[in-house]
Amino acid sequence: MRRELRSCFGVGDRKISVIPFGINSTVPNTTLTSDEARERLGLRNRQKAVLFFGNIAPYKGLEYLVEAMGLLVSKEPSYRLIIAGRPKNCESYWEEVQARISSLGLGGYVVDRIEYVPDADTEIYFKAADLLVLPYTHIFQSGVLFLGYNFGLPTVASDVGSLREDIVEGKTGFVCQPGNPADLARSIEVYFSSELYQRLDRSRREIADFAAAKYSWTKVGEITRSVYANLLS
Repeated sequence: MRRELRSCFGVGDRKISVIPFGINSTVPNTTLTSDEARERLGLRNRQKAVLFFGNIAPYKGLEYLVEAMGLLVSKEPSYRLIIAGRPKNCESYWEEVQARISSLGLGGYVVDRIEYVPDADTEIYFKAADLLVLPYTHIFQSGVLFLGYNFGLPTVASDVGSLREDIVEGKTGFVCQPGNPADLARSIEVYFSSELYQRLDRSRREIADFAAAKYSWTKVGEITRSVYANLLS
């Protein structure tokens, strides 16, 4: 959830002050390389790895990503979907998603780790992936986006909540229509044909630097302090 303070006493002349979501930099980020991470998940270098990370729940729209993967794989079999997380009180939903993966013939294109992912293993998935996808149907904000930013991973996200506000089109990722597998597949294709992907090593560094500057806890602290100092004055 975005940390936001709305007040008639904003900072300076502003009536509303927004305290940004602090970047998640608490998980280990070791010297593990992307190649080493991909090897651990059985991914080859030329395979295009798309990551869905975190608890599995209906509002996260995993079924739309599965449908999009079906469209993508039918045209280019180098795509792979990594699903890392576990169902959150919705085992029947996950069973439906699994059934759809099977009916679309995607079993060989999915790397699934349906389990709790400890902090120590988180970097494996974000370093192995070429793209993080947040196909949510409704949400205000997602901590997974900022976890991805911590590792410099570009993101394709649904245009729900305030996700659009934190994705710079063509620079940190792309935004797609929610609940629309065709548009999601199109956005993923746009990403993999973009300079963001073609120069992914550089893109990762630039995204991580961008996030560290805009969403650092130092920045969060400065804005919070300014808001309360202004209120007290």
